[in-house]
Amino acid sequence: MDVPQPPLRRSDPLSAAAPRRGVVLLVDDQPIIGEAIRRMLAAEDAIDFHYCRDPGSAVATAAETAPTVILLDLVMPDIDGLEVLRRLRADERFRELPIIVLSTKEEASVKAEAFALGANDYLVKLPDRVELVARIRHHSRGYIALLERNLAFEELRISRAVLAEDLASAARYVRSLLPPPGELAGIRADWRFIPSADLGGDAFGYHRLDDDHVAIYLLDVCGHGVGAALLSVSALNAVRGEALPNTDFRDPGAVLAALNRAFPMERHNDMFFTIWYGVYDRRRRSLRWAGGGHPPALLIQPGGEASGKSHPILLESDNPLVGAIDGLDFSSREVDVPQSATLYVFSDGTFEIPRPDGSMGTLDQICELLASQPRGGETALDTVVEQTNTLSGGADLADDLSILAVTFR
Repeated sequence: MDVPQPPLRRSDPLSAAAPRRGVVLLVDDQPIIGEAIRRMLAAEDAIDFHYCRDPGSAVATAAETAPTVILLDLVMPDIDGLEVLRRLRADERFRELPIIVLSTKEEASVKAEAFALGANDYLVKLPDRVELVARIRHHSRGYIALLERNLAFEELRISRAVLAEDLASAARYVRSLLPPPGELAGIRADWRFIPSADLGGDAFGYHRLDDDHVAIYLLDVCGHGVGAALLSVSALNAVRGEALPNTDFRDPGAVLAALNRAFPMERHNDMFFTIWYGVYDRRRRSLRWAGGGHPPALLIQPGGEASGKSHPILLESDNPLVGAIDGLDFSSREVDVPQSATLYVFSDGTFEIPRPDGSMGTLDQICELLASQPRGGETALDTVVEQTNTLSGGADLADDLSILAVTFR
């Protein structure tokens, strides 16, 4: 349902330059009636009074005076009150403005037509002063409340738009830091990154440590928003720039321990993160890794000629989250990597997708999907994205989707 948007002007009850008070506009061709109503309202400090004698100028006068209530006569020359009522209600600015009909006619059919055209109230003139003031106050309070609600909605809309742009800008910045797909020291890497509507804290990368070693990593900060993205970028730069003092970046456990020291959650708004960090030694064809509270990576080794089936291996770790507890050690593990094996590293947002039956996707399901892809690599990444879009119905994701595929030459 559309929310009505009455205009706010300098004379509006919500204007910063004016108090919140009732503004009455009387449309009546008889000056004697105008004077009578003016006198009835003269003692009311919280009500301003305006008079329009020409019904043809009613809409323009309403635009100029910004009333909170219109008192409208029905019987007028040239243009009657019902036509004025039609014109007011046809103008988007006055569709919700309270209009009280003042008329000498008491026929039920006339009242019914007035209400059908959008009148809010009907009084036989001249009404008792106490009753008139009471009805003006009642309708003014309701309309001012409507203006306040609309103004709050508009401020909220603007705030959300600003936040959405901030998040989009942060997502673009995070994406700009991600490495380009391609060949690097015996590996071929590719990835897919779809930030959530609220921007999670995913970041990842790979880079050469020396002629024989390549680091591969993906981290996920708890929470969402710009704050999570900033921590993610800081941790990413520390790893990518090898900016952790006294740390051998060829030792995954040592890297995670150094990150745990450098990013304690009490110094980062109680935010921590998970990470998977691996180092490929191309001479030994081995992969050493450590995970800190992160989903295990999946290594898919090609099958032999006899079976033709691939062999998926979960590269798990039992290390804790990074930044949660100071002074912890982080252990590393190692596995041999045959030629043409493919490593998949991903965040939990890649598989924790709501499914049509109301369940949530699982780690086993994403591993099964990746292991079933005969060509692997880029094709498997596209399959993951397609399935995610299908399951989510194209809606914005609740968490970042980040998945990295590394094929070992």
